[in-house]
Amino acid sequence: MKEKSKDRAFMGHPRGLLTLSMTEFWERFSYYGMRAILIYYMYYSVAKGGLGFDQGTALSVMSIYGSLVYLSSTIGGFISDRLLGARRTVFWGGVLIMFGHIVLSLPFGAGALFASIVLIVIGTGLLKPNVSEMVGNLYGEKDLRRDSGFSIFVMGINLGSLIAPLIVNWAQVKFNFHVGFSLAAFGMAIGLIVYAIDSRKYIGEQDNQAPDPLKPGELKPLLIKVASGLAAAIIVLGIMAATGNLTIANVIMLLTIIAIAVPITYFVMMLTSKKVTKVERSRVWAYVPLFIAAVIFWAIEESGSSVLAVFAANQTQLTFGSFKILPGWFQMLNPLFILLYGPVFATLWVRLGKKQPSSPKKFAYGLLFTGVSYLVMMLPLMLAGTDARVSPLWLVLSWAIVEIGEMLISPVGLSVTTRLAPKAFASQMMSMWFLADAAAQAVNAQIVRLYTPSTELAYFGIFGGLTILFGLVMFLIVPRIEKLMQGVN
Repeated sequence: MKEKSKDRAFMGHPRGLLTLSMTEFWERFSYYGMRAILIYYMYYSVAKGGLGFDQGTALSVMSIYGSLVYLSSTIGGFISDRLLGARRTVFWGGVLIMFGHIVLSLPFGAGALFASIVLIVIGTGLLKPNVSEMVGNLYGEKDLRRDSGFSIFVMGINLGSLIAPLIVNWAQVKFNFHVGFSLAAFGMAIGLIVYAIDSRKYIGEQDNQAPDPLKPGELKPLLIKVASGLAAAIIVLGIMAATGNLTIANVIMLLTIIAIAVPITYFVMMLTSKKVTKVERSRVWAYVPLFIAAVIFWAIEESGSSVLAVFAANQTQLTFGSFKILPGWFQMLNPLFILLYGPVFATLWVRLGKKQPSSPKKFAYGLLFTGVSYLVMMLPLMLAGTDARVSPLWLVLSWAIVEIGEMLISPVGLSVTTRLAPKAFASQMMSMWFLADAAAQAVNAQIVRLYTPSTELAYFGIFGGLTILFGLVMFLIVPRIEKLMQGVN
């Protein structure tokens, strides 16, 4: 492999960037393709090729699924760092994802759905965080191409997310749900083939081995902890079964509690650790309101694949003459607006320089836009009622607004997380950013049950209004947060 600084085989960047970008392109194609039609598969009647779940259960499963995907990223980081190294961890993650989509493409009902969820959750946890780390490892510490490389990598992610709903939803309507899911499996298979062929040649040597491998004396305690955790889970589920409480709703509630408890545990661990200095502890406290703001933002942003997806199918005008919009196509709006807004905001922050708002202020502005994106959805309901189908432009407008919120929160959050992290918990702090999304979707798994045609006006109004209220509170406490940040802007 070429020396890092001399490898300019792909658009002036290391050749490995193409390998990793294509791997993530196909992984996102498979995930977002599946996600574009999964909610409909769950609640459509059996006669329409679905599973016939009630709508509330389908929405709840969809949300907890997303939560588990982000929650599992902490496992992927550990396996890469202590056991397999990044390259092999990503490969086996892709294998599990592919088999998860294959299982879902088979007509085996709810059992196949839940089996696929387990496989895809674990596989995504192994693949997603480690691919990003490998991109960083393509560059030396002082290589000025790093930020540009990540920009190209993010373009690949969003292009995969953009194309997938268009193709997969078309296949589902043209044939059936299982053909659509099989395309997601095919996409991940292509990504795996590209990765398997290229990774040995173009990925750095440091990614072939675990940077902090387990010592012989550490393996037994780890196995005991894993076995204890599995045993505890089996016991809890056994008790639920014996008492007649082993239902989908109760299992989702249990997972919701875990997804919320994990980041709380991390915060307590960092704030009480003797490895954390006084200045670092202050910065962790500054991160707490930012984390809560991120949870609120992701709760609304991630509802695009659940609540807004149902609105698109049931209450949006989809037929215009001979042309028909498929409801899953609305899932293209998220990556589309990210691709459109990304260069605009990147240029804006450069031009503003030191005059740009601080990170906490950006979060506050982001929450205002996020809340407004929900309030916008009240307007067609007030104008036309809950029984009429409304213009698809209302959904386009809502997504256009919430993605402004994402530009103000998501990339800023990634940056501020790394800068506020205590040295002893640098990796764990990065996991916290993913856990904000996990906690948000876990909360969604409970509140989306409240979404029905009779309650949706109040649903959009209450949760949109509360988000704006928290954004205003954020503005009030910005000076306090900035003080706690101890010089980090």
